[in-house]
Amino acid sequence: MLSKLETTEIDINFLQKKAREIRATSVQLAYDGQTGHLGSALSYVDALVALYYYWLNISPSNIGDVQRDRFILSKGHGCVSHYVALADQGFIPKEWLHEYACAGKPLSSHPCKHLLDVLECSSGSLGYGLGIATGMLYGARLDKLKFRIAVLMGDGECNEGSVWESAMFAAAHHMDNLIALVDYNGIQAVGRSDEIMGHTSLEEKFRAFGWGAMTVDGNDIKAVVSALDQCPLKTGKPTAIVLKTLKGAGVSFMEDDVLWHYRVPSKEDLERALTELDAVPIHLEKKV
Repeated sequence: MLSKLETTEIDINFLQKKAREIRATSVQLAYDGQTGHLGSALSYVDALVALYYYWLNISPSNIGDVQRDRFILSKGHGCVSHYVALADQGFIPKEWLHEYACAGKPLSSHPCKHLLDVLECSSGSLGYGLGIATGMLYGARLDKLKFRIAVLMGDGECNEGSVWESAMFAAAHHMDNLIALVDYNGIQAVGRSDEIMGHTSLEEKFRAFGWGAMTVDGNDIKAVVSALDQCPLKTGKPTAIVLKTLKGAGVSFMEDDVLWHYRVPSKEDLERALTELDAVPIHLEKKV
């Protein structure tokens, strides 16, 4: 984990390299497992890297510590990149990646805590991650604990009323150790998010619900790191970071394409993506 006081250019280069590796591995796994939701998994990789390799106080050695930070992937359909980060960080064996999306194996196509205990919760049904986080923090306060929770949500997920019920609860209870990162890639299952739900600002919505909020380039790791360093944006208020991203970010022919919400990569797609990313999937790297 990098020190917050040492966000040098070399550190950012390291994070960018990790992002390419995670994207390459995610494409490989989507091909091997013949599963979709790849575009959703690629769009938030830069935020995922900033969290796991820089900001979150969590590691395999402190996974049982009640004071550790928590991460909740509320947009569970994009879980493949999260699995890759967990494997690369040592939370799970890299060998498990070979069995992604295989029946009865830990790395299911939507996250299941019963299969993979290092997860904070199961996810997939949208709109619940933020509520789970607020409940955890409310309970932590009763136990006089002060850890942080980062929740990664989708922009389409913000259509759900349960998101805003949770947002009100968090603001009412002054949960400034809660961060919601919204992957605003502009595309949900059947079309463009703004066309489906209206051209309104998510940043302004969260502010109206009593949060500190900002919008950043979510595919610029340096910008995400800078945003995380400013949290909480307002003392006594939860923070929302709206990440302006591209669906399928990092692979040019997948970027900003509605088809890649569900599409499964072909062998040709895989080869093109790996060439473009110039990275080897982490579970296929040769041991030295």
